Amino acid sequence: MATVTAFYAALCALLILALAFRVVRFRRTAKVGLGSGGKHAANILIRAHANAVEYVPLALLLLLLAELNGLAASWLHVLGGTLVIARLLHVVGLSAGKGGYHPGRFWGTALTWAVILVLALVLLVETFRALSF
Repeated sequence: MATVTAFYAALCALLILALAFRVVRFRRTAKVGLGSGGKHAANILIRAHANAVEYVPLALLLLLLAELNGLAASWLHVLGGTLVIARLLHVVGLSAGKGGYHPGRFWGTALTWAVILVLALVLLVETFRALSF
């Protein structure tokens, strides 16, 4: 059973639902059925949600594969915890920076990419080891 990945998937799911709720709340309040209604603040809400939906599934898939391949739980927690922190930083940075540069947005993106890169490299190394003769 992939309990470590399940834990981080649950945290990320709650984050994505919270981000979706912010978009829905805006659309209901502004009576906008689709898109941002031309409001910059709404674009930020929409992109914060969409960005999480774009990156989190890939990171969780890689985390799951690493867990199933036997990566130590301590590494899984470091990577999963970093992912959650990175996504929170991204949301805070994107919102506080109003779509422009903000250190939270920068570090959230950088850490998300780092988690994906590390997991991809770990899986590639494990794959090549398994294929060795």
